[in-house]
Amino acid sequence: MASLFTVPISSTGGSIVCTNPSADKEHANIYVLTFTSPKDNRLTPVFIDALLLALDIIEHRYPKGVVVTTSGIAKFYSNGLDLDIVGKTEGFLENWLWRLFRRFLTYPMPTVCLLNGHAFAGGFMLAMYHDYRVMNPDRGFLCVNELEFGVPLQTPMMAIFREKLTPVTFRNVVLEARRWGGRDALQVGIVDAVGGAPEALALIQDRKLQTKAATGIYGTMKEEMYARTLTGLDDHTGNLQWRDNVEGKNHAVQKRGLEAVETFEKTGKAKL
Repeated sequence: MASLFTVPISSTGGSIVCTNPSADKEHANIYVLTFTSPKDNRLTPVFIDALLLALDIIEHRYPKGVVVTTSGIAKFYSNGLDLDIVGKTEGFLENWLWRLFRRFLTYPMPTVCLLNGHAFAGGFMLAMYHDYRVMNPDRGFLCVNELEFGVPLQTPMMAIFREKLTPVTFRNVVLEARRWGGRDALQVGIVDAVGGAPEALALIQDRKLQTKAATGIYGTMKEEMYARTLTGLDDHTGNLQWRDNVEGKNHAVQKRGLEAVETFEKTGKAKL
């Protein structure tokens, strides 16, 4: 395996290492980004900046091909956001997380997420923003668990699941906080294959992904495919305004409902 470059993750002493699987022609132009940011690859501003830089280096300094992301930490692909850091970082969503999601959604080469371990919350979302996913069948779960600790998902967090999953699976991911192992995830279409690096390489070769970016319109095609999700990523202020409008309507419904209950309790009759 040939090492191409390394981007440091200064906040954790970690790094993102870009390698090529081999010098063989069949593996040419496959770029494997392995991130190791102890203890569980949290999506912090420093981590995201490093990952975006790695994607930029591949795009601007290497021939078009395929990008594979995976983790150098056996237990975790990514454990999502560090909520303490998010709370202390002004503009984290629009200036870091949405930028990361947008970059993968529109990246001008095929992207493959090799899930070696757990991907929770933001880590699961990042996996979904890749074009393809290959998951370890024996270790790790995918889960959106915000429901369990009371943190609502914002528009770009929801949109990618709505875009890529069936309605029933989307419901089960979001409203049940279900944990998906590799085989279950394959069965419902969350991932495209189960296995490790050999299976990821096989997927790339079977689908001839190494040549898909050659004409230069791969990213453009994805922009058109995912126009609604892209709009959500690019309109953070609009998303917040929409949420405020919904909350206002919810408040009015709750107020009318409470008044109806109080009337019924006093008179035994429904309020008309």
